Amino acid sequence: MNHRIESRSVETGKLLIAEPFMLDPHFKRSVVLLADHDKDEGTVGFILNRKTGLKLNELTEDFGEFEADVFYGGPVDNNSMYFIHTAGNILDNSLEICPGIYWSGDYDKLKILIECKLITTVSIRFYIGYSGWSAGQLEEEMKDPAWIVSDMDPNYLYKSNPEQLWKEILDQMGYHFSAIGRLEGDELMN
Repeated sequence: MNHRIESRSVETGKLLIAEPFMLDPHFKRSVVLLADHDKDEGTVGFILNRKTGLKLNELTEDFGEFEADVFYGGPVDNNSMYFIHTAGNILDNSLEICPGIYWSGDYDKLKILIECKLITTVSIRFYIGYSGWSAGQLEEEMKDPAWIVSDMDPNYLYKSNPEQLWKEILDQMGYHFSAIGRLEGDELMN
């Protein structure tokens, strides 16, 4: 995929890739999909590359033995579960993030679709918490080199090794970013 970095402006459906120098443990080496961005209301996103180590059926009995991984979406509202999926054509009340990618939807219908195996682990991802910014907060962060804005590739949702996503995206963005992605910890501070 050709990653365009045309501007540092953010919008729904874009990725925020943490700059390598970011020290915030919630976002260090994170890739955040912006699910909703409104300059007056704020921004909601989900970290794509942080598994919690939990399975969905460990957190709720609503989906039977559905063996989906649960991801850490961000530091806001960690008592709630969210989901991103590709089933917007069959799951009512889904909100389109970008072509083919949706979040939320009718929870009761989701349970039925999973039970009928119309939604599988390759078409949905569950998150505990989300990444949130108040109105204008993310625009302020963009004035500092905290984030790289890039296009979303739907394949990023279903990587078999999401922990490597940050480095993989930087590698795809070209030599400058690839070199940064290879540095480890203290090397970044020298």
